[in-house]
Amino acid sequence: MNGLKGIHHVTAITSNAERNYEFFTYVLGMRLVKKTVNQDDIQTYHLFFADDQGNPGTDMTFFDFPNIQKGVHGTNEISKTSFRVPNDAALDYWEQRFNRLKVKHEGIQEQFGKKALSFVDFDDQHYQLISDENNQGVASGIPWQKGPIPLAFAITGLGPIFIRIAQFDYFKELLEKVLLFKELAKEGSFHLFEVGEGGNGAQIIVEHNIVLPQGYQGFGTVHHVAFRVEDRNVLEEWINRLGSFGIQSSGYVDRHFFESLYARVAPQILFEFATDGPGFMGDEPYETLGEKLSLPPFLEAERGRIESLVRPIDTIRSTRDLIKE
Repeated sequence: MNGLKGIHHVTAITSNAERNYEFFTYVLGMRLVKKTVNQDDIQTYHLFFADDQGNPGTDMTFFDFPNIQKGVHGTNEISKTSFRVPNDAALDYWEQRFNRLKVKHEGIQEQFGKKALSFVDFDDQHYQLISDENNQGVASGIPWQKGPIPLAFAITGLGPIFIRIAQFDYFKELLEKVLLFKELAKEGSFHLFEVGEGGNGAQIIVEHNIVLPQGYQGFGTVHHVAFRVEDRNVLEEWINRLGSFGIQSSGYVDRHFFESLYARVAPQILFEFATDGPGFMGDEPYETLGEKLSLPPFLEAERGRIESLVRPIDTIRSTRDLIKE
């Protein structure tokens, strides 16, 4: 069986695509590599923020569903997304930056032997920066070369994804027997699992929690997390494997930028399995990634209608010099 290679992307929900773009571009210094729409809801923007080249394992994406309610954090939710930074010194830089920009954070702390800095955005979406100091395993990405963050401190990809769950024993069995994760360590109610080559780019942290009420999806919460598979052949293997365990899935889905399948693996927990390619540079050159509204071929004929439904967002950065600070 060809196993999962690590985290592919995380997709969350924002209340405002413009504010989301400003926060990820100018506060976090991640590169918008694709501005498109939700393929199942074409009036909804889908923004992809990633490393310099949009490599798999580096992107956080957002929907801005019209008129959606605010989400409620609780149990049975994908509760926090991590971003990798090169070392512990980078966290000191980010703590000072967050203080200066008035980003709410919890200070530098340590969990499972790694230093991290938890913070939230304007929607109360939960994140953390995690240090890659002494990290081994899945390689990270490339910091946005022309972004506002000094390259020595910049975000390079996704780190461990936090999942809060009520039925822990069931979820642990699913992770280990079906998805081939291994539990590495336990700290209180938190359990560290990893897959593939391991390390920050291939880990999830599962919190067993029966105290909090059920979470409720809306803006400020995560929609789903995706894990990397090599190619279409491996994706088909996973479709068959999930079916052999009685787990229903979407079957094969072509997302143009990658190929996928989706499976609801626990209450409100949606996992996606996504291929590494073809990637984000098929319809835009490197220099201007994310600057135009990009549509997959099957939606191109509807461009006029889609552009009338989604308001324009100015995402041109190639003509600007962002000062590193």
